[in-house]
Amino acid sequence: MGMRLLVVSNRLPFTAASEDGELVLHASPGGLVSGLTSYLNAAKTSGNEYLWIGWPGIEIDDKSRDKLKSKAAKQHALPVFIDASTMDRFYHGFCNSTIWPLFHYFPSFAKFREEDWNDYVKVNEIFRDSIIKVAEPGDTVWVHDYHLMLLPRLLREKIPDLSIGFFLHTPFPSYDVFRTLPTKWRKQILEGILGADLIGFHTIDYTQHFLRCILRILGVENNFGQLVVDDERAVRVDTFPMSVDFRQIRETIKTSVAQNEARILRSTLGNLKTVLSLDRLDYTKGIKHRLEAFATFLNQYPEWQRRVVLLLSVVPSRIGSEHYEEMKEEIDKLVGNINGKFGTIDWTPIVYRYRFLPYNELLAVFAVSDVALVTPLRDGMNLIAKEYVASRADRKGILILSEMAGASRELGEALIINPNDQSEIVEALKTALDMPEEEQIRRNQVMQTRLEHYDVIRWGQEFVSELGSVKQQQKQFNARLMDKSTKERLIKDYAESERRILFLDYDGTLSPFKERPDTAIPGAILLGILNTLAEDFRNDLVIISGRQKSLLEKWFSGLTIGLIAEHGAWIKEKNKDWVPAIKVESNWKEKVLPIMRSHEDRLPGSFTEEKEFSLVWNFRSADPELASVRSKELADELSYFSENTDLQVLQASKSIEVRNIGIDKGTAAKLLLAEKAFDFVLAVGDDQADEDLFKVLPDKSYSIKVGLSKSYANYNLKNHREVVQLLTELTKTTKA
Repeated sequence: MGMRLLVVSNRLPFTAASEDGELVLHASPGGLVSGLTSYLNAAKTSGNEYLWIGWPGIEIDDKSRDKLKSKAAKQHALPVFIDASTMDRFYHGFCNSTIWPLFHYFPSFAKFREEDWNDYVKVNEIFRDSIIKVAEPGDTVWVHDYHLMLLPRLLREKIPDLSIGFFLHTPFPSYDVFRTLPTKWRKQILEGILGADLIGFHTIDYTQHFLRCILRILGVENNFGQLVVDDERAVRVDTFPMSVDFRQIRETIKTSVAQNEARILRSTLGNLKTVLSLDRLDYTKGIKHRLEAFATFLNQYPEWQRRVVLLLSVVPSRIGSEHYEEMKEEIDKLVGNINGKFGTIDWTPIVYRYRFLPYNELLAVFAVSDVALVTPLRDGMNLIAKEYVASRADRKGILILSEMAGASRELGEALIINPNDQSEIVEALKTALDMPEEEQIRRNQVMQTRLEHYDVIRWGQEFVSELGSVKQQQKQFNARLMDKSTKERLIKDYAESERRILFLDYDGTLSPFKERPDTAIPGAILLGILNTLAEDFRNDLVIISGRQKSLLEKWFSGLTIGLIAEHGAWIKEKNKDWVPAIKVESNWKEKVLPIMRSHEDRLPGSFTEEKEFSLVWNFRSADPELASVRSKELADELSYFSENTDLQVLQASKSIEVRNIGIDKGTAAKLLLAEKAFDFVLAVGDDQADEDLFKVLPDKSYSIKVGLSKSYANYNLKNHREVVQLLTELTKTTKA
């Protein structure tokens, strides 16, 4: 038995309808449904079960629910029951009046209504509740598209270790467009998506837009699409261009039904060259632009009049909105005008159909179209372009494709145009209609090979297997997290030992990071815990920090503890005075300080901190994007400056430090470790500087890294709260 995949989308692969009092199911149209169905059928043959969860398309009264459930179960589906008016407000409201226009770069069409948002939240919660009822341990949940962006987080809150993938089928807009959403909504949408373990987009652009938004809006940094959320969970963001079922398209074309359809069409069209335009009625598709370009083409190249026909198929849109009514009228009028202007008794330039095309008919239309005109103003992927190329068994036909469609990334051999540039569409039509057959075959061959290799089944497999590998990576991190039995062993060893030394870093280890370092003052509870540990005569407690000695002394003067300041430059053993760890020069500072100061001006929010043996450029409160650029510039300049000197440049997550070589936490700790024979050593830290400390500890020590990054430490704890919790447990053994 393989794993079970729960596929979740707004709509089920079928729509329920009530006909003569009977419940009947009709297959739902759309590239997402057919593509996913192909993948799921392939997965099923290799022994993986699946269940498709979604809305059945109508409101189902209580007495028919069980009947629909059992009908759906035969098709591996589970209906989510939502009343029609909520669904309507959710769908026509937030989904299609806010997100759809915004994500397709039509911000002027977007409406921001509080009540729409509330329905969006409500429907996402209803979906969560339906899934929780059926989810079993070991299931993988794959959430699809912009209707359910809050769902991954809602599920994660209820089932923390669930394996969750999220895939967005629309574009993800740039930060400037995305941030037009009200502050609360934009945060919750990003946090919602980050509830997933793996997040997928069709193109690298959308992936990068998303990563930039989570950096700017949530402050979450990523490293090549890897990030850590909520202190503890590794998440991956990656690009998976969705494709079509190449083999199935090829097999369907060979059937007599499709062949027959094509023959009838061909005889009707005679020897006219055929240009196909096939779209859902939607303002993102650029239908009007394309009609105007066709008219210009006929005007500019009159020799093509009566030799070419545009097959205009517009599929009624499921998204009812005032924009669609206006658009429909506009298209009707344009078609009438063009046909009136250029048409003759025996030739109509545009053959116009406004209805849904069954699959066989669709393939027949592809087969007879010399040119496919696919010119959306914005499109997440656009599978029609891929279907057209895949369906041409004769390898003929030319695809004219908008650079604004996700598919243009993989179909580079098509004629790629800017859909807003009428003259470009006109020239592409001319080039396409004149293109020699061998050139058509050459281009299509390359694209078909690509589509055959990376078909929709491979797309699904890659997504699901990468989701599995993210879960493995999370498990490896969790394996290093200090578990209950290790913690109990540590406490027992501590209780039984006579001479102990505890090295504790401060910022990020005992206390959370603060925007300004001088505000990170230790609280009374923490001081109380440290005091209890310090008063035990068996303990040497040492705070080992990058802070200046004056500040550490001010904060911890009431405690009988050791202090190590400036990452090991200064050592103060308990009840003694400060001594420098090694004799070093610090006259290099007057050369480095001006370099740092000049970078302060170029990055608002950054500042330089001067310590006795080091200089630190801190950029915790600066703009994260500019900071990543400016800090790299500064680091480069400093490493160039410090070549052949006894200085080192240390980069931490939000600071860059220059200090003398030979000063580090490890060197300082070694001096203290050499003074007595300790039978218990504990060291806790969260930063790059703490790695020097972990490296020099004796074998039997307990070393703990705070956070989930790789480390020389033996164990990890998730955050400073867990560190304080551990120290509290140690104080309890002291009293006994």
